[in-house]
Amino acid sequence: MKASLKNYRQAPRKVRLIANLIKGKSVAVAQLELKHLVKRGALPMEKLLASAVANAKMAGADVENLIVKEVRVDQGLVMKRMMPRAFGRGAPIHKKHSHVLLELSEKASKELKVKKSKVESPKTKVAKVTKPKKAKSLAPKA
Repeated sequence: MKASLKNYRQAPRKVRLIANLIKGKSVAVAQLELKHLVKRGALPMEKLLASAVANAKMAGADVENLIVKEVRVDQGLVMKRMMPRAFGRGAPIHKKHSHVLLELSEKASKELKVKKSKVESPKTKVAKVTKPKKAKSLAPKA
């Protein structure tokens, strides 16, 4: 249940802000947050999430139990341009692209989770009980 977005024309640093916002949340909450988020990358991330949900439906997963397991944003290609500067020099401009990978998983129901209880080993050490030491008096002896 994965979906990927390759060569998205926005810097990965900016896209990671959006990715970290939806990571670990349920699909319904993530879609709602992306819909009301005022960032340029919110719409492509919303479409990517919808694509991952469609892939999950095709695999036969229940949409209500889906959570965003992983959102990874990697750097794509970098277009290098030049900006004219003073005295005939040129300053570099790097136009960065992003690769986004979104993975969904079904959250486990509470009935399936079983906590293991701590089992005491037979080699546990017993603390020794000691008598309290007498307090030394500070008065000088005559």
